[in-house]
Amino acid sequence: MGIDEYLRAARMGLHRLTPRQAWAAVTSGSYLVDTRPEFQRRRDGEVPGAIVVERNHLEWRLDPRCAARIPEATSTDVHWIVLCDEGYSSSLAAAALRRIGLADATDVIGGFQAWLAAGLPSLRPSPPTPPRGPGQSAITSATGSPDTAG
Repeated sequence: MGIDEYLRAARMGLHRLTPRQAWAAVTSGSYLVDTRPEFQRRRDGEVPGAIVVERNHLEWRLDPRCAARIPEATSTDVHWIVLCDEGYSSSLAAAALRRIGLADATDVIGGFQAWLAAGLPSLRPSPPTPPRGPGQSAITSATGSPDTAG
């Protein structure tokens, strides 16, 4: 199976959201998780209030059964919306979250680039928001504490 088939299969189980649908979900209590690397967030900006989690730590930070989880990972019923740059790796990440039991995980169609094109809120913090580590809330993450677990 090539990557195109793999991506199609991953997306079959997702109820993907447009950027506007994702924004509405976030304003209603869902969590937007930005998995883009720092250079992309520095270059293009960030979504206000998004939780920054590097892709290689995603499952550990969002699984409520894991010691390396973030405080928002309170149950397997949390609605996680994954955001990448163009909506490809976020689909694979959301499918991986669903495979570990986070059944309400999904992603944003078109990623951050579509978010910007839709004119939705963005900001350019300097420096970019650091990734969240285990047990870190948004406030402790801003202190730049090292991300060591997971």
